[in-house]
Amino acid sequence: MSKKNSNRINVVYSTNPNFSYQEEEAHDEETLPPSQQKLYVSIDRKQRAGKEVTLVEGFVGNDEDLKALGKLLKSKCGVGGSAKDGEILIQGNLKQKVFDILMASGYSQTKQKGGN
Repeated sequence: MSKKNSNRINVVYSTNPNFSYQEEEAHDEETLPPSQQKLYVSIDRKQRAGKEVTLVEGFVGNDEDLKALGKLLKSKCGVGGSAKDGEILIQGNLKQKVFDILMASGYSQTKQKGGN
């Protein structure tokens, strides 16, 4: 038996031979359909050496779907970026273009944050 079982809950060791450990259940977050996603599009300049990025926040779902949406946005805008931790970063000030692409893709609850 392995000493490192990080998925056991509240019990380190038991002398009872019939004891069964409670295990954590790993659950994947269910991806909401595009019409139910509440996404926010904004421009971010913080800690980026003065460079602007378009930030898409609020995605609820698994990482594969997030990366697929990020890839769609990057290819339609023709720029680079990344998708992780429920956020999509698109290089450059493309807030209106990203907003229009999301609306056309069925993300009807998308909102823009911030000025300009």
